[in-house]
Amino acid sequence: MYTQFELGRNFLVRAEHNSDLIQFVTELAEKEGITVATFTAIGALKRAKLEFYDQEKHEYREIALDSPQEIASCVGNISVTDGRTFVHAHAVLADKNGNTKAGHLLEGVVFAAEVHLRELKGAKLERKYDTVTGLSLWET
Repeated sequence: MYTQFELGRNFLVRAEHNSDLIQFVTELAEKEGITVATFTAIGALKRAKLEFYDQEKHEYREIALDSPQEIASCVGNISVTDGRTFVHAHAVLADKNGNTKAGHLLEGVVFAAEVHLRELKGAKLERKYDTVTGLSLWET
């Protein structure tokens, strides 16, 4: 299953210092009326929480990073879940020694970050619970 979209507006945005990156992207999408998009982010976080999804237990395991982290990579998308804006992001974060951790980005306190958000126009894109994986996945 797949859905084709047209490229809509593009945003280059500096995330606010001390904001939560996921909440910042969520609020931007809601302010601009965006329900489907992709985004990338670069910069640094003061601290972060990642999650790893255990495929057998169908549950997330939290990875707390309580020290400054460089955003080596952050990619994500925006869709709708239960009528609400849902931001889904994965990140690779590096500490001061270059050691990396990666996973689903649950939260990240921004030191400095730049976001490139690309709106997608066309069909509605919603997430629904999938019994096989235990995840909310796109229903196209």
